[in-house]
This record gives sequence, structure tokens and C-alpha cells, in this order.
Amino acid sequence: MLDPRWNTFLAVCETMNYTRAAERLCLTQPAVTHHIHYLEDHYGCRLFSYEGKVLRLTEAGLRLLEFTRSMAYNSRKVEAAMAAPVPLSLRVGASKTIGEFIIAPKIERFLRAQPDASFSLMVDNTQVLLRELEAGRLDFVLVEGFFDRSRYDAQLCQREDFFGVCAPGHRLAGRSVPLDELVGERLILRESGSGTRAIFEEALHRQNYTLDSFSSVVTISDFSTIKSLVVDGLGVSFLYAPVVAQELKAGTLARFDLAEVPMSGAFYFVCLKDNLFAKSWVDWMHES
Repeated sequence: MLDPRWNTFLAVCETMNYTRAAERLCLTQPAVTHHIHYLEDHYGCRLFSYEGKVLRLTEAGLRLLEFTRSMAYNSRKVEAAMAAPVPLSLRVGASKTIGEFIIAPKIERFLRAQPDASFSLMVDNTQVLLRELEAGRLDFVLVEGFFDRSRYDAQLCQREDFFGVCAPGHRLAGRSVPLDELVGERLILRESGSGTRAIFEEALHRQNYTLDSFSSVVTISDFSTIKSLVVDGLGVSFLYAPVVAQELKAGTLARFDLAEVPMSGAFYFVCLKDNLFAKSWVDWMHES
């Protein structure tokens, strides 16, 4: 069981208000203040400070928050494991590339091995999934793109090619294209926060380009719609190989590459730091 003072610290971090934290915990405000002062005295540092009337975490408070989230998560999982036997429960988050095109065989293998298990999969973009992980609503996430690895335990799962796609009859089809030739095209991209978009934007930045360099940028969060528009010749996109494997094989889409920027992306297993259950999940992910 987690010490109540840690629960108080988490409640204040989530609400950034002593009164609302007290209401959530069914405590008095002086009790909440006492818990926070105890932790500050114990660690010899301030955990919160006021900027005007706005409560903020200090640098020390931010560091403690990372560890406290992990402790709270592990405490809940251990209590569940030690309670009366219950079916295994697993809550996974996956970016859209992984969730829609890669993870299905792994889920099938898990459910066959654990017929009584409870399993849930949340498919969303990388930044949304990391927020859900930090809130303790997911056990681990499988994501792409860029994130602050110092805040999590992360392991590389696999790498995939990342390239441009267009209609088969498009002038870019099958070519290695300079960026200055690409800027006149309409780009059809995933939304901000997507790892797929982040990989492309980072490639642009390496060559001192941004999305503002392009004449037209269309943002769509659904892969099927993106591919349909590209097939119809209404723009070009940049996607991972598994997302367009069937269309490339069928000849409804064609590949092109950026001449100056060879691209590939990494998919990561990510969980909270010091997660006691991470190894068994990583082993499951890497089973053939």
C-alpha cells in the first residue's frame, strides 16, 4: 500500500490546487499541507512554489513526480496480484501505425496463451498515449517518433522504412526527389502529436525546411483517408512501410524517396521508470 502522503503529493500535482486535492482525497486542506511539508522536510527541498497565484512544481518536484507515479503504479499492480485470484489484465497503448498494421499477431498470441485475460488496446498518437501512460491508465505503450526518453524506461522494438508515396502515374513515382522539387506538392500528413508526422518534420529540419515551405499541407488523422486521397492523385504523403505494403504490392500506390534525407523510424516499448512488470511484457513483445 502506498503511503498516504504520496497519494496526497500526486493529487496536488494533478490538480495544482490544495483545496481541490483535499476534496478529492476527503481530507482537510491543513492535512494536505501537512503531508506536503512532511515530504519537503524529508527530502530537504521545496516541491511546489507559487508564481503569483499559480502553483507550480519545482525542478525537485518534477523529479519526485516521476518516481511517485512509478511507485503508485507498482503498488496498484502488486495489490491486484496479491489479491484473490483474478484474470490477468493488460492495458496497452499503440500508435496508429503499430496499432493498425503491426500489433495484431502479438495480441492474438497473447489471447491464445491467456484465454481468461482481460485485454484493452488504445490506438492514438504518440503524445496522447504518453499522457495516458503517465496518468496510470495504460500499462505500457508502443510508440514511434520522438519523446523524452529520460522520463521513461524505453526499449527499441523494431525499425521500419519511412518514405514518400504517390499515385502510380505521378511524376515523383519511383524517383529520388530533391526537397526543393517536393515543396510545390500538396502534402497529406497525420495530425500534430503523431510520430509519423514528427519523423517527417525532423527530416525537413535537418535540411532547414519546415512545413511552411510547402504550398499546401492537409492534415488528416486517418490512414485510410490519407491513402485514398493519395491514390486519387490529390497529394503525396510520407508513411511507414507496413502502412502501405498492400497498396504497393497491388500497384495502387508508388514509392518515392527524398534524395538528401534517407529516412527510417524506430518503434519503442515504453513504460514508467522502474516498472516491476516491464520485463515480462518486453519478453511477450519479442516472442516470435
